[in-house]
Amino acid sequence: MKAAVYLSTLGCRLNEAELVSWTAAFESNGHRLVAQVEDANLIVLNTCAVTAEASRKSRKLAGSLHRKNPSAKLVITGCMAELEPERAASLAGVDLVIGNREKDELVEQVLQKIDLETMPTAATSPDSVHVYPGGQEPDSAGEVQSLIQLGKATNRTRAFIKVQDGCRNQCTYCVVTIARGEERSRTIDALVAEIEALHQKGYREAVLTGVHLGGYGYDLGTTLSELVRAVLSRTGMERIRLSSLEPWDLPEDFGELWQEARLMPHLHLPLQSGSDPVLRRMARRCFTKDYRHLVESLRNHIPDLNLTTDLIVGFPGETDAEFQQSLDFVEEIGFGHMHIFGFSPREGTKAAKLSGRIQGPLIRERSREMHRLATRMKESAMAQFLGTQRPVLWEGTGKPSDNGQVRYRGYTDNYLSVETYVEKSQRLQDTITMVELLAADDESSDRFRGRILA
Repeated sequence: MKAAVYLSTLGCRLNEAELVSWTAAFESNGHRLVAQVEDANLIVLNTCAVTAEASRKSRKLAGSLHRKNPSAKLVITGCMAELEPERAASLAGVDLVIGNREKDELVEQVLQKIDLETMPTAATSPDSVHVYPGGQEPDSAGEVQSLIQLGKATNRTRAFIKVQDGCRNQCTYCVVTIARGEERSRTIDALVAEIEALHQKGYREAVLTGVHLGGYGYDLGTTLSELVRAVLSRTGMERIRLSSLEPWDLPEDFGELWQEARLMPHLHLPLQSGSDPVLRRMARRCFTKDYRHLVESLRNHIPDLNLTTDLIVGFPGETDAEFQQSLDFVEEIGFGHMHIFGFSPREGTKAAKLSGRIQGPLIRERSREMHRLATRMKESAMAQFLGTQRPVLWEGTGKPSDNGQVRYRGYTDNYLSVETYVEKSQRLQDTITMVELLAADDESSDRFRGRILA
């Protein structure tokens, strides 16, 4: 019997990349993807557990999926399944738990261990998979809604490519090293073949991603730079983008890769703190002097670079002076966007045992102050590009608006969010057009309004 499969995930870009590969694997075995959980007879949930809250949301999402379709077989995988397998197995409706170390064989295991002959017949529905980025699954009224749809049949916009898994770093706050295990890289030839196959299917952009992307090739005797060069020279993919990179992984000549215009001028380099004493307690391998030097070098090599980052506030022992150092350093660097996290202890990490725990009210106060700075920096970064012309890759099928037109959203090459309105007869989905970046109608908007150029 062939299955109607509903794939869902929350968490990191790597989780999204895994859904893309599972989609292809299920299809190659004659199964199909459905857009509504009610239409499935097989549900696969890729969970997150980077924080205790992410683990809670994973469990909540699993419960919601089961309630929406109690007759479907439910498979739980991902970091929550790896770190808490017994708890995952005890959730209502769960038929199979697959840890991270078995993810590469997930489809084969599901087909071997799930009795397809006993599954109910599913209704027909358009193909897509559902993604809840960063574990931010909505809580309102207990409803679980799709925040992003990677439409297999109708959306050929962006493909996330898992190039490696696992991490050898030992950051004291991070449980991912435990959850993902040893570093394992895929070969350059395999990745080139996958990316070119996706290009032939109509995808316009490939995002290279991994748990420790900068460590790609450590186990194979190669490097991320060599992989990027191979993808650029051996595939026709129009846009190549890099996911999050640890700053200490990048060689001096890394910026020279951007001599090729198909490599997108956006980098996400996690800082985590702008205070060297805090970075030492985090066991980070890049301090502020090194980070500053790296950013200067990259900006000299990459015109119009959009630099984004992650930051943790309220790490154990963080003094008022150290927090001020973070504020000052962040403002000095100037980021286009920041993901800001208040520290929360994760069982199994060294940071969970550190003394000097910061109380919740102070963490929230510092988070609000850092968010205010992040907003000012984003406004400054957007002002820099106001009135300029940039290529935008438009995503989705467009949304009807009150003025009778259709609204499309997309991203520039340097990952600035843009929206535009066109007539119903004009189709922008999965196209790349030059636009002039104008101020949004809503002054508080964090995206541009784009005027499409002839």
